[in-house]
Amino acid sequence: MADNNRKYLERDLTWLSFNTRVLQEAKDLSVPLFERIKFLAIYSSNQNEFFRVRVAHHRNLMRLGKKAKKRLDFSPKETIKQILNYVTDEQLEFGEIYKTFIIPELKKNNIRILRRLDLNEEQKAFVEEYFTDNLLPFVQPVLLVNGMVRPFLNNSELYLSLHLKRKDKSNSNSEYAIVKIPSDYSPRFVELPSSEGRHNIILLDDIVRHNVSMLFPGYDIIDTYSIKLTRDAELYIDDEFQGDLITKIKKSLNKRNVGPASRFVYDRRIPDHLLKYMMETFDLGKADLLKEGRYHNNFDFFKFPSFGLEHLKNKDLDPIAYEELEEADDIYDAIKERDHLLHVPYQSYESVVRFFEEAVKDPDVTHIKIVQYRVAKKSRIMNALMEAAKLGKQVMAFVEVKARFDEQANLEWAEKLEAAGVQVCYSFPGLKVHCKLAMVRKEVNGQQELYTYLGTGNFHEDTAKVYSDFGVFTYDERLTGEVARIFNFLETVKLPQLDFNHLLVGQFNLRTGLEQKIEREIELAKAGKPAHIILKMNSLEDKDMIDLLYKAGQAGVKIDLIIRGICCLIPNKKGLSENIHAVSIVDRFLEHARVFWFQNDGNEEMYLSSADFMTRNLSYRIETAFPILDDDIRNEIKSILNLQLNDNVKSRIIDEEGLNEYYKKGDVAIRSQIETYYKFLRKKEANLLK
Repeated sequence: MADNNRKYLERDLTWLSFNTRVLQEAKDLSVPLFERIKFLAIYSSNQNEFFRVRVAHHRNLMRLGKKAKKRLDFSPKETIKQILNYVTDEQLEFGEIYKTFIIPELKKNNIRILRRLDLNEEQKAFVEEYFTDNLLPFVQPVLLVNGMVRPFLNNSELYLSLHLKRKDKSNSNSEYAIVKIPSDYSPRFVELPSSEGRHNIILLDDIVRHNVSMLFPGYDIIDTYSIKLTRDAELYIDDEFQGDLITKIKKSLNKRNVGPASRFVYDRRIPDHLLKYMMETFDLGKADLLKEGRYHNNFDFFKFPSFGLEHLKNKDLDPIAYEELEEADDIYDAIKERDHLLHVPYQSYESVVRFFEEAVKDPDVTHIKIVQYRVAKKSRIMNALMEAAKLGKQVMAFVEVKARFDEQANLEWAEKLEAAGVQVCYSFPGLKVHCKLAMVRKEVNGQQELYTYLGTGNFHEDTAKVYSDFGVFTYDERLTGEVARIFNFLETVKLPQLDFNHLLVGQFNLRTGLEQKIEREIELAKAGKPAHIILKMNSLEDKDMIDLLYKAGQAGVKIDLIIRGICCLIPNKKGLSENIHAVSIVDRFLEHARVFWFQNDGNEEMYLSSADFMTRNLSYRIETAFPILDDDIRNEIKSILNLQLNDNVKSRIIDEEGLNEYYKKGDVAIRSQIETYYKFLRKKEANLLK
C-alpha cells in the first residue's frame, strides 16, 4: 500500500527493485537463452556487491551508540530486515526462473545439467577421476570441533557443510565438517562424457559432493549443504587527512577479504541443528542469514559453456566505425574543425584510443593529461601514455585509487605509469575524483592548442563494449580552457583563479548550477510558458534535489526521468508529483550516460555529466557536467532521449509500489537500444552516399 505522507523511497529498496528488473530479463522469453543465463549472473553479481557494501554499511550503523543512532533519519535494523525479506522472496523467484524457464530450454537444446543420481557408470568414473586429478589438493576438509576448531571462511568462496556420523558407533551423535568447493582452481561447469549431439554438464559442487566420502573414511555422510560467507568490503581508513593515504589504502586492501560478515548464505534445506552449529562456529546472528537454493555464487553463470551454439546468443551488433575521426588524416585537425559526439557501444571506441595514440606520434604534442577512475586490464590508452612519457612528452595521470573494487588495479597501473615517467597524482583525502576528462596540448608555430575529450564513462576499453556512454571531442576554447583549469587544480590543489562559466564542476558550481537551471524552469512555468526538464542518470537520491524537482513539477514543469537504478523520488503521486514521469531501461547494454536537458523557453540547454543526483556526487566528489554547444549534437542526443522515453519493450515504470511494470504505449514496438544502433548505422550509410 502506498503511504500518502511518504516523500521518498528507501534508497536500498529502490536499488533492489532495479536488480529485480535485471532478473526480469532472465525470465523474458524474447531474450536468447544464453543471454538470460547471463542475466542470472548479472543479478547475482549485483547482489553480492550490494551485500558487501550497502548491507555491511547498515550493519556498521547498528553498532553505533544510542546517541549516534538517534541522529539517523532511519533505522538500520529495520532497513536490514526489509532487505532480507525482499531478497529472501526474490531468491525463490530466482530458483523458479531457473527451474521453469532455463532448465527446460537447455534440455530442448540438448544441454543437460546432471546431479549425482543422474550419472551413468562412465560419468561416475569421470567425476571420480576428475576429483582426484584436479580437486583433491584444494578441498581443505575440516572436521569441526565445537569451541575448538573454527576455520576461516574466505570471502564469497563456496563450501559444503557436512552432517556426519561415525561408522563404528551405531548410536553416535551427529558431527559436522566443512569442505571447500575449489571454484577458484577449477571451472564451475564441467562437461561430462556425452553421446553424440548432447552436452552433459555437472557443477563442481556436485563433483565434490560425489567424492566427499573419501575425505572422511571413518564416517557416514548423512547429507551435504552448500554455504557461503560474504564479507564487508569497506576499507575503513582511520584518517584520510593524516599520514600517507596511499599506504593506508594498501594496508586496508589486505584486510578487505578478512572483514566482518555481511551475510551467510545457506541451502534452505539445511536442518536446524546444522544451521545452529554453523552459527555458533562462525559467530553469526539471525540477521546475518540468507536462504538460497542448492547452489550459490550464481555469478559463475558468466562462464556457462556455449558449445558453439551461437543462435542462443544475441545477434552481434558490431560497433559502427566513427570514420570522421578513425580515418581522418589528422584527428586533431578533424576536432579543430568541429565538435564530435561518440556514443558507445553503438559506435566504436577506436576514436578515443586514437586520440591518445596519435598524441604519441605527433611531434607537436607536448602534454597529455587524463583522469583515471577505472581502467581495462589490458589498455592501449595506458600503453600510449607510457610510450609518450618515454619519448619525453609531459604526461600527467590523476589516479583515483578509491574507486571501489578497482583500488588494487589502479595502484598497479599507477606504479607502471610512474615507472615509465608519467607524472601521477593520487586521490584527495575525503574526496573522490570521478570526472571523465582528457586533454592534449600542442605547440604549433609558437601557439598553444588544446584538444579535450569529455565523457560520461571511464577510459576503459572493455566496458566501452557494453556500457552506453556519450563522449565529446572538442577544440572549443570555451570548454578547453576550463578543462585545463580542472587539471591545474588536480595537479596543484590550488583553487582556480577564474570561475567556471560553462562547465559545472563538483566542489565549485555543480550543485548550484543545476539548482539554478531547475529554478529557471519553475519561473518559466509560473509565467505561463512551456517548461520541460529531461534527466537521464543512474541514480537519483539527493533529497534537496528531489524536493526541488517536486517543487518544479508542482509549479507546472513537465519532468521526464530516465533512471537506471536508485530512484528515491516518487513519480506520479497525487498532490506531490503528478507532472513527473519516470522509467528505467534494462536491456543488453548497461545504461550509464547522464544527460540533463532544459527547455529554457526555447533556448534549449543540454549537459552531459559524470555525476548522478546523489549527495556523494553533488557534494563530495570532483565531477563535471559539460554543455553541448553544437546544435547538431544536441539534436542527436535529444532524439536518442526521445527514443528512450518512448521505449515500450524494455522500459519499466518507476512508481511507489515498485511493481516494475513494463511501459506500454503505442502500437509500434520501440526498443530504444536497438533503434539507437540502427539510427547510427543509417547515418553511416547516408554519409557513404554523399
